[in-house]
Amino acid sequence: MCRSIFQRGEYRIEKWADAMSTLKPFTIIIILFVSIFPITFTTLTSSSEDIAVSAINKAEEVIASVYQGVLEAEKSGACVSDLLARLNAVGEILAEARISYRLKDFDGALRSANLCYEEGEKLRIDAYTLRDLALREDSQRFRWTMIWSILNVTVIIFASFMGWRIFKRRYFNRISREKPEVV
Repeated sequence: MCRSIFQRGEYRIEKWADAMSTLKPFTIIIILFVSIFPITFTTLTSSSEDIAVSAINKAEEVIASVYQGVLEAEKSGACVSDLLARLNAVGEILAEARISYRLKDFDGALRSANLCYEEGEKLRIDAYTLRDLALREDSQRFRWTMIWSILNVTVIIFASFMGWRIFKRRYFNRISREKPEVV
C-alpha cells in the first residue's frame, strides 16, 4: 500500500514536471510582456502626448493667423463682428484642447486641437476674403469719389465761366448806357 501511494505521488510529480515544461515558454513570454509593456505603453503615451502638443501648437498658430487676418480686415474697413464671435468660439475649442491635455486626455486634446485647426482655417480664409472684399469696395468707392469730384469740378468751372460771361455782358451793357456821348 505504501508503494502505491509513493507511485501515485511520483506520478503526480512527473505530471507536474511535464506541465511545467510546457508552461515554461508561456511563463517566459508573460514575464517578457510584463517587463516590456510599461516601456511600450510609456512610448505610446509619450508619442500621443507629442502628437497632442504638436496639434495644439498648430492650432495656436492658426488662431494667431486668424487674429492677424481679422485685424487686417478691420483696418481695411470691414465689419468684423461676426468674425470676432467665431474667433471666440474657436478660442474656446482651443481652451478645451488645453484642458484635455492638462488632464492627460491626449486623444480628447488631439480631437479638440484638430477641430480648432479646421475651424480656424475656415475662419482665416473668411477673414482674408472679407478683407479683400473691403479693399475692393474701398477702391471702388475711391474711384466713384474721384469721378464725382472731377465731374463736380468741371460743373463748377463751367458754371463759373458762364457766370463770368453773363456778369461781364451785363457790366458792359450797364457801363455803355451810363457813358456820356462825346460830340
